[in-house]
Amino acid sequence: MSRAPISDVPELTVLLVEDSAADIRLTTEAFRDADRPVDVRVVGDGLEALAFLLREGRHADAPRPDLILLDLDLPGMNGREVLAAIKGDHRLRRIPTVILTMSDSQSDIQRSYDLQANAYLTKPVQLAAFELIIRHLSEFWLSTVRLPAHAPGD
Repeated sequence: MSRAPISDVPELTVLLVEDSAADIRLTTEAFRDADRPVDVRVVGDGLEALAFLLREGRHADAPRPDLILLDLDLPGMNGREVLAAIKGDHRLRRIPTVILTMSDSQSDIQRSYDLQANAYLTKPVQLAAFELIIRHLSEFWLSTVRLPAHAPGD
């Protein structure tokens, strides 16, 4: 099976909701190696994530992301609250939302799936393992999965 040339593949937008500068750097660098062009947008807390998604304030012209990577431990509004808001909003609930966090707590995993997370990934401590997870995530969510089309105006 041949792949379309990368120039023929539409760019996808990923919203990374993360407050760790090191994790932001690792994640954005890993997406640079994706099989298709990826525009990674970064916000550092839950309130800014919702402003981005709802196109409020300085995010009025924000693109609708094709995928959200959401940390649970965020300043202000935590990732659980953000996930509940995303999945509770008819305009946002179809955006695949993947939890990408340090927590491997069963209660966090169960709560995230109860709130309709599409996947839950625990960040490994080792750099190579972290890069591998992002590569697999990119291959699956951005190259394999069929994502929902954006509604008119998105």
